Amino acid sequence: MKQTLLLLPGDGIGPEVIAAARQISELVAPDVELSEALVGGASLDASGVPLTDDVLEQAKTSDAVLLGAVGGPKWENAERDKRPEMGLLSLRKELDVFANLRPAFCFEALIGASTLKRDIVEGLDLMIVRELTSGVYFGEPRGIDTDENGVRRGYDTSIYTAPEIERVARVAFEIARGRNGRVCSVDKSNVMESGLFWRTEVSGLHEMGGEGVELTHMLADACAMELVRNPKQFDVILADNLFGDLLSDEASMLTGSIGMLPSASLGVEGTPGLFEPVHGSAPDIAGQNIANPCAAILSLEMALRWSLARPDAADRVMTAVAGALKAGARTNDLGGSLSTTDMTRAVIDQL
Repeated sequence: MKQTLLLLPGDGIGPEVIAAARQISELVAPDVELSEALVGGASLDASGVPLTDDVLEQAKTSDAVLLGAVGGPKWENAERDKRPEMGLLSLRKELDVFANLRPAFCFEALIGASTLKRDIVEGLDLMIVRELTSGVYFGEPRGIDTDENGVRRGYDTSIYTAPEIERVARVAFEIARGRNGRVCSVDKSNVMESGLFWRTEVSGLHEMGGEGVELTHMLADACAMELVRNPKQFDVILADNLFGDLLSDEASMLTGSIGMLPSASLGVEGTPGLFEPVHGSAPDIAGQNIANPCAAILSLEMALRWSLARPDAADRVMTAVAGALKAGARTNDLGGSLSTTDMTRAVIDQL
């Protein structure tokens, strides 16, 4: 059966970097059928909502979805349920892609691009597994209102159920078994009831089915410090939605630039994964042909590996990106001057 990849360029630099990923896909997996649709602010402008039912259905029936970025100042005053980011959150929730994989590895050629010393980042290779469809980003009640004393307030609820924690912890354990066998689970169990529950449930699952995995726990603020002090101590970091979001962005700078970091969001086996660069829409550089396309290209690599079962094609993409960097190809965020188009061509030349 023909495999399908849905491209959702979105907003800001999204269309530029997804155009780069499309070129790479056509070269390494020409038999994968590509389609394209709107999401985020682009969808809001065209249809009045950040994600239409038709596009959601198209995503559900694809083998994988590759998204660029959503959001920007143009839509900052939109109603909350119409904001571009709600299109992405709805997509994650409806696809039930509960396990977000964010690798942080430092290419040999980019050791000097990191703001940390060479001995800190050389050989870095860690994986952050972030729970993606629950927690404080989705919990109820939430809102901005006035209490009984007339005081304005804003509030969100951090809530997790045992099954939600257990299923993402299983993913972290399984990934660790294929790496170095170590999982560090991150929480704020010292001050948050949901954090204490997280730690208890992860520990319980490990006792029942954690064979071959060494489990440790760390408070989220301590983990943030350790990521810049000694990041190579980590193999797999397991975190909830909020802390996983923060820590993975921090980890991206260990690799030289947030423009290098891909991500994969996975659900149960046989359902489409959602793949996207971590860098966001970067509206300040949108439309200037200077964005780094590597994170989007490496997100395609993850789609080929995790959802399309094309490890050979994925290996080709990874080798090509590494080769381009070794040959000196650099966009502005990496200290170079190549355009998005030129950086893409440098990867294609390696292919």
